[in-house]
Amino acid sequence: MTLAIQRYLGDMKWRVKSNGMKVSVNWIRKIIEQDHVSADPMPDGIDALVEKIGAQLGAVEEVIDVGKKYQGIVVAKVISCEKHPNADKLSVCLIDDAKAVKGVRRDAKGLVQVVCGAPNVAADQLVAWIPPGVAVPSTVDKEPFVLEARNIRGVISSGMIASLKELALGEDHTGILVIDQPTKAGQPFAEVYKLDDFIIDIENKMFTHRPDLFGQLGIVRELAGIQQHVFKSPDWYKENPQLPKPNGVATHKLSVKNDTPQLVSRFTVVVLKDVKVGSSPLWLKVRLSNVGVKSVNNIVDITNFLMLETAQPLHAYDYDKLLMQQSQEPRAKSQEVTIGVRLAEAGEELTVLGGKRLKLNKNDIVITSADKPIGLGGIMGGADTEVNEATTNIALEVGNFDMNTIRTSAMRHGLFTEAATRFTKNQSSRQNLAVAVKAIDEIKRLAGGRQASPIIDDRHFHVKAVTVNVIPQFINERLGLDLSTARIKKLLENVEFKVETSGETLKIEAPFWRTDIEIPEDIVEEVGRLYGYEHLPLALPGKDLTPAAKNETLDFKQRARDILSAAGANEALTYSFIHSSLIEKAGQDVKDAYHIRNALSPDLQYYRLSLAPSLLEKVHPNIKEGFEDLSLFEIGRAHVRGVVDEEKLPMELERLCLVVAKNRSRKEAGAPYFAAKKQLENLLHSVGIHSMVYEPLSKDLPMQWQAAASAYEPKRTAVIYPNYHKKEVIGLIGEPSQALKQSLKLPTFIAGAELDIEVLIKNAKPLDYYPLNKFPAIEQDICLRSSNNLSYGELTNFVLGTLGKIADEHGFFHWLSPVDIYQKPNDKAHKQTTWHIGLSHPKKTLTTAEANK
Repeated sequence: MTLAIQRYLGDMKWRVKSNGMKVSVNWIRKIIEQDHVSADPMPDGIDALVEKIGAQLGAVEEVIDVGKKYQGIVVAKVISCEKHPNADKLSVCLIDDAKAVKGVRRDAKGLVQVVCGAPNVAADQLVAWIPPGVAVPSTVDKEPFVLEARNIRGVISSGMIASLKELALGEDHTGILVIDQPTKAGQPFAEVYKLDDFIIDIENKMFTHRPDLFGQLGIVRELAGIQQHVFKSPDWYKENPQLPKPNGVATHKLSVKNDTPQLVSRFTVVVLKDVKVGSSPLWLKVRLSNVGVKSVNNIVDITNFLMLETAQPLHAYDYDKLLMQQSQEPRAKSQEVTIGVRLAEAGEELTVLGGKRLKLNKNDIVITSADKPIGLGGIMGGADTEVNEATTNIALEVGNFDMNTIRTSAMRHGLFTEAATRFTKNQSSRQNLAVAVKAIDEIKRLAGGRQASPIIDDRHFHVKAVTVNVIPQFINERLGLDLSTARIKKLLENVEFKVETSGETLKIEAPFWRTDIEIPEDIVEEVGRLYGYEHLPLALPGKDLTPAAKNETLDFKQRARDILSAAGANEALTYSFIHSSLIEKAGQDVKDAYHIRNALSPDLQYYRLSLAPSLLEKVHPNIKEGFEDLSLFEIGRAHVRGVVDEEKLPMELERLCLVVAKNRSRKEAGAPYFAAKKQLENLLHSVGIHSMVYEPLSKDLPMQWQAAASAYEPKRTAVIYPNYHKKEVIGLIGEPSQALKQSLKLPTFIAGAELDIEVLIKNAKPLDYYPLNKFPAIEQDICLRSSNNLSYGELTNFVLGTLGKIADEHGFFHWLSPVDIYQKPNDKAHKQTTWHIGLSHPKKTLTTAEANK
């Protein structure tokens, strides 16, 4: 064995079940031999094939050498069979293996003596002999049981004659396997039933968009394509095959009632009578066993066989059980079965194969008889209509089900069946008839059935061949190749695409089993895979060294983060989705919020109307952890129903939210409003916004701010404008409403602000840099007497504006800080406001006279 094979085989463990797509080398070779569809897919051996698959088709998880389990087991002919002298139920057999096995005890004629307990052993049979020194196949996966020559009741037995169970080919161990295939004594047993097989387990995520590759036929086609071989589908695999008619008169009446055609686009059924349900021939059991599917009976095995070969699931129902259910209906038609397809009703129950009881959901597709569920559509049949050895008539179904509905139902009920796996990949409805006709032929051949009804084809889709127009330049530019039109045409025609050329344009029609071809990029992917990714150039793409365009919004957000973090605030990140209860706690109306139909969880069903409630919700948990002084901020988005952009889409409101909170037992000096304002103005001044105007809340707020304002206490909240024009709102600043404080267990000392980032960016100014002044400053106080109607903000802006004009005229630096506001007891109409002013000059020391002037 080569090192390449050893790398894939590993410890050669036999795995019965896998999540990958199992490809049987012998199966695909049988398809090629039987239907002459393409050349040998393995001309250079198994490891070359595995390498090719890994490079162009999908990741190979494991390669299983099935034949290893049967190494050393040979075909032998029973020459004589006599009763054991010391045991009534044992026989002493002399077998002939054509001396193929070395080192065993033989008589003068070269025959080997074996003691056998099977009641069906007899002379002239061809049997599977496990010689001494060889492990019993059924024990290989566990603790291998290696046979040896043993004394059984006084007679030496060299090995054993094996049953199906001992050969790991079935559960029957009541008798030995009598070989029914042309063979001769001494031939390796694995060769007789094609057990000398390799199973290539391919990781199936690579095939998510390729439903045809969940069948051996599709794999053969793909292997031909990636090896540049021509593939031609078997004659029976046609979109519109000739439909067989009943043998004689249609004796079994059948009809279909499809109440959900939008989810079941095609539902094909036919009745077969006089079937003989029994054990499948060994070749069929082997074929299924090799890819991890257990044999049930010949009818079920045929449906599984065709599913694994074509990727189209089928299901067989016991027709007489359906008829019995139908006859119990008061209005039932005599001797007629109606198979229905509908959505389940809430609370309905169904027992599926294996005995599991399901409580159905109103979104499950069910197959019915007499309106009673008999199967979970596309996933698993019901136990009440199961085909067993007493069955003589069957109804065969070949359907097509909506992939999203099947995926949801499979996950809900935990039934990840082979059928469900294939339907969730969007199987083509155009292959149903071909598979149905093939199934009828196989059942006739292996179970002796006869067609007893016409094929009913209930279809609800329009056949429209997918055609894609593309030029070679489009393909070559994306693959970095220089393929000619003729080469591209040949690659696609190898896997049965229809390609016509018109000048430089390729008109490409996808075959009926391909549901993934829609756009020119799909053709690019197809050509790249078929040609071989290893042929793609390894040159790195050219790089554009032009600096990325400056993103003003991202730059400003980072600038704001740096300023707030430097001031001691911590950034938080909360969900944009919240529970309706938080909206209500904030005094906001749920009707103003967008409702998410497919929410991540029940707690995240609405887009938030503002950032403040989400950020305030994080204050109490932090205080519980011992953080007494908190300063939190968040940069995120809010959405308000009715606030839309120019294209009438929901507007993403870019917001910055800030919260300041303290939780000390002693009474804090000052109000929390001003603590938040200090933090806020540090941010605004740092981005060049100096002339803010604070106004009381009013009812004429823009719509995008009305919901946000509901979270604040009206008499302790202000609206922030960038200037006196008041054309746009920077944001809100204030204390949370009492209801919100109580519901979120917030401390008494808490306030915050929420700002519009777009307005901030519009009003922000770049900061000028000045070196530290070498000359001392002069500081003085100024007091203005004014009407009580003028706010502190208006007066401060007036003083700053006046100082700014003087500074610009004379080249002064200036700064301002508040001292106090005083009102005489006997003069309620006026007030006196005092500020501390600083003045300096970059080139000289100012005199008192200059400062006073």
